[in-house]
Amino acid sequence: MRFGIDLGGTKIEIVALDRDGVVRLRHRRPTPQGYDSIVETIAAVVAQAERETGMRGSVGIGIPGSLSPATGLVRNANSQALNGRPLDRDVAAAIGREVRVTNDANCLAMSEAADGAGAGYRTVFAVIIGTGCGGGIVSSARILDGPNGTAGEWGHTPLPWMTHDEFPGPRCWCGRHGCLETFLSGPGLAADCDGPGARDAGSIPARAAAGEAQAQAALARHTDRLARALGLIANIIDPDVVVLGGGLSNMAHLYRDVPPLMARHVLGDVARTPVVQARHGDSSGVFGAARLWDGA
Repeated sequence: MRFGIDLGGTKIEIVALDRDGVVRLRHRRPTPQGYDSIVETIAAVVAQAERETGMRGSVGIGIPGSLSPATGLVRNANSQALNGRPLDRDVAAAIGREVRVTNDANCLAMSEAADGAGAGYRTVFAVIIGTGCGGGIVSSARILDGPNGTAGEWGHTPLPWMTHDEFPGPRCWCGRHGCLETFLSGPGLAADCDGPGARDAGSIPARAAAGEAQAQAALARHTDRLARALGLIANIIDPDVVVLGGGLSNMAHLYRDVPPLMARHVLGDVARTPVVQARHGDSSGVFGAARLWDGA
């Protein structure tokens, strides 16, 4: 049995996958406030899952951040209570076995490469465009995270081929200006369309479909910026497929409009990288966490 846990800002979800990848159990609980309570809740959901399945299993956890290879502590997590904490060690102590922890975008890539929209491709670049903007790389069924643990973290690289009007870009929470997250995330799209105080982009596609010029222009800018960003990725790692996840991945026009725009920025005589939507939707994170022990 493989247990996967998706640790988010509002919910902790666990899934149990058997050896054939069949879902045997799935539960959600609200994410509590405070680090100690988070660790206790993770231990409790694992114990409950093992009681219900009657089996002990491996445990993988996806988080909105990553573990530092230097300190072993969580860094850059949107869930602030996790930062500076040894989450993998504390959960391991609480449940009595080793756990594996990685970034939620890596989990998306792992899940989609295994049996999702990236199945059958060797190198998968998976993108989360939602509240934030993250990325993960899986090649030959293995997560590529690098010696710094930062491979795929394209959300905090600058928007390529900036125009005069775009430079230097909005200030990001990481302290830099012009990060892709400030342009491509849901809050980034909302602010570009409706002003600096806006954060919810949910209504923009419907407004554009209804003929609102302001929303249409914002979506056109967002699509072009996404294409530029993915063109840069194609020039660096040339993935076999790009898989989009997160709330903004539900915008159908991206799959029609991004590939031809992306081709303008790909060096070479061909630009045929497919851009597809995640098959497992918001389940990719928890499924990918369960698969962190695949091949162990």
